[in-house]
Formats: sequence, C-alpha cells, structure tokens
Amino acid sequence: MKIGIIGGGPMGLALAYRLSAKGHHVSVFERERQLGGLATYHDFGAFYWDRFYHVILPSDRSLIGFLTEIGLADKLRWSPTSTGFYVDERFYSVSNSWEFLRFPLVSLWGKFRLVVTLLYCSRIRNWQRLEKITVEDWLIKTCGRTTYEKMWKPLLLAKLGESYRRVSAIFIWTYIKRLFSARDSSVHSKESLGYVSGGYKTVWDRLEELIHAGGGEILTGASVRGIVPSSEGGLWVEHDKSRKHFDKVIFTGPVNVLRMVAGPELLSLANGGGAVEYLGVLCMALVTRKPLVPYYVVNIADERIPFTGVIGMSNVVAPGETAGRCLTYLPKYLLSTDPLLQRPDEEIRALFFDGLRLMFPGLKMEEIEGVHLNRAVKVQPLQVLNYSSIVPRVATLHPDFFVLNTSQFVHGTLNNNEVIATVNAFLKEYGARIEQASYSKNQASVSHALMA
Repeated sequence: MKIGIIGGGPMGLALAYRLSAKGHHVSVFERERQLGGLATYHDFGAFYWDRFYHVILPSDRSLIGFLTEIGLADKLRWSPTSTGFYVDERFYSVSNSWEFLRFPLVSLWGKFRLVVTLLYCSRIRNWQRLEKITVEDWLIKTCGRTTYEKMWKPLLLAKLGESYRRVSAIFIWTYIKRLFSARDSSVHSKESLGYVSGGYKTVWDRLEELIHAGGGEILTGASVRGIVPSSEGGLWVEHDKSRKHFDKVIFTGPVNVLRMVAGPELLSLANGGGAVEYLGVLCMALVTRKPLVPYYVVNIADERIPFTGVIGMSNVVAPGETAGRCLTYLPKYLLSTDPLLQRPDEEIRALFFDGLRLMFPGLKMEEIEGVHLNRAVKVQPLQVLNYSSIVPRVATLHPDFFVLNTSQFVHGTLNNNEVIATVNAFLKEYGARIEQASYSKNQASVSHALMA
C-alpha cells in the first residue's frame, strides 16, 4: 500500500512510522526544511536544542510508551523542578506545600479555596459545562478574586496572552489535569519533568531512520499544492517538486491549508470551517554562562514585562546537553493576527530586553553569549466559549482520504502526549480501513450510496 502523509510534525511522523512498520510504503511531505513542526530543533551555536520549550510529564503515558516503542527509553531523563512567581518586583518560590503556605500574597483562606479548587477540578468529568463559562469567571468564583489575580492570572497570561479573557474554563481543567500530574507521588516523590537526551532532534532523527528502514521516504521543503482523486482509485498529491499517486492520503496540517489543497469532492467542513482562532508565539531564547533563575518556570504578574514567562530550561536539562551553557526561553503568546508577530527581529529584541532590565537589573550584556528569536504564527487553537460547537467538523467524502489535525482537540491541551494519544485512537478506529485496497471511482460512488 502506498500512503501519502501531509505534514512532518509529531502527528505525521508518528503515523508514518506506525504505517511503515506494517510494511506500507509511506511518503511524508513537509514544507519546512526540518522535521518536527512546532517541536523542531534550533542551532544555538555550541549545541542543538528545541526551538520552543518542551518537557515530558511522568503521567505522559502515551508519549513515554511511544518513545519506548521506537527505542528511546534509555534516552529519557528526569529532573526535580521548581516554580516561581514574579510579583511586585520580587521572586517567590512556590514549589512545595511549605512554600505555598508561606506565599504572602494569598491569604490562608485563599490557599484553602485554591486547594479545594484543584481537587475539584481534577475530578470533573463533564467537560461540556465548563465550555459555557470563561476561565476568568470560573476561577474567581471558585478561588476568589485575590487568589485569581495573584496566582491564576499570571499563569493564564503566560499560556494565552491577552486572549485569556475569551477562553473557557475548559482550558484550566485540561491544564490542571496535566500539569499537576508532575507532582504524582506514585511516580516521583517531588515534582519532576523529563526530556529526551539530545532534545526532540533525537526523536525526529530516530523516526526518520525507522521510516527509511521501512522503505518510506521523507520530502522536506515540499509544499503540497493540491490533492485530487484518481479515476483509477486512490489520490494524486501535487507538490512543487512533482506529482505522486497514492492508495491512501492522510492530511495532518491546519484547517486553512486543508481548504486550499483539498477540493469539495474530497471533504466537507461544517460550522463554517475557518471560524477557529489561533494563538501565535514570539519566543526569545538566551544562552548564558549562568542561569537567570533557579526555577523551571516563572509566572509573571507585572504588566510592564513584555514577555509572559521565564522558562529556565537549564534547571531541567543537564549542562552536558547544552555544552555547559544555560538556556532560558522568554515566550509571549498572542493572537496569530497580532501585528507584533510580523515586526522585525531587532524591534522584538529591544522590547524584550527592556523587560529583562526591569526583572534583572544586575544582568550584564557580556553575560549573554547568544540571543535567538523564533516565532510561530499558529501554535494552537484558542478554546473560546463553546469551542466544540464552532470547531470545524471535517467529513471526508473520499474513502481513501483521511484528516487528522489539532483543531480536533476540543477538550485537551496541545502537547506531544496528546498528539500521540490522538494518533493511537485514530489508528485504532481507522487503521483497518486505511489498509484496505483503494476504491475505484465507481466503487466509491456505490460505497457512498450504501452509507447514505
């Protein structure tokens, strides 16, 4: 079976590996020069590491199982981590129960309500009702306004930018379920986060090796221009290098790209298609000799600071992974339509360095060995109120065409564990159909008539 997969991110590569391992000839089309999508790597000079920050949680069972499956279990590393808050020009550590109790900006009653909220949120199963209230209103109602302003609002800003005001409570439900599992005492006695030695470059290199070993091919720098049905069954994939025929095609890119490359004879989009908004990110990474902060993440409650968090990656990653240097990410999340995403690098760097000088007045420029600015226009869908009712429902009209992408994550956060879990579920449901012989045009017509 010849299978074409559009997209060389985590979803497309996981699908390609699984199908090539079953003996199918797989071709992956990726428009960028590097594999990995948002989890690709970056050349920091003395070392390679992830372009944007990523960690693995002890509870990421789907991802950990997949890494084991592809032979990378021995590359997993775990580190105890800590969390900080920057409020009123001061840093506070909130990394354990004792520090939480001592945190001066939330009252004892507020801390009690916060703990109850966390326990309550972790037990919610009916996520649909959380779609109908904003995350701000829900957290104020459950935790109180002071706790919300001091604890939750900085976290929301760090992950959603100013768009948090329109996001439903579904976001915090999924966030709590995942993030606080890092403190699962049945796995680790302290909050721990993990990574793969060598970063995600190790994962993509390994998958590329396995796909090639299975007889597959990977085309990078290949932009797909169109997907059209063949009268003999299967589909043609037209890209800027050539035209190839496949028995099956799986599309893993964004909905807006899907609409451009696949015609109405292949799919229908309910709920208006393009109604979903996306978040983008500006992410400046600093390479220094010493860490900027002793925490993995610092949530910032100071509107003068232009970035929405400080990610001390070197407080998770061993120094040997980054050539003895320290790596710090400074992200700013904003709507994909925000003009700031298109501003020149020099302007963004100047803006971010103004914030650095406010937070770290003692920081000297000579202590910074490298400054790297990366940006992504579409990071994740914005889960606004009643998101599941507006997310495009893709119905494929051709039996050899399949669609799987992140817009379908209606009650989950975007992370690589969620991606692998979704791939697992997709192959469980559609794997047998993907491996069936291609339909001819006449067979497809009969099939659709029977299904109708």
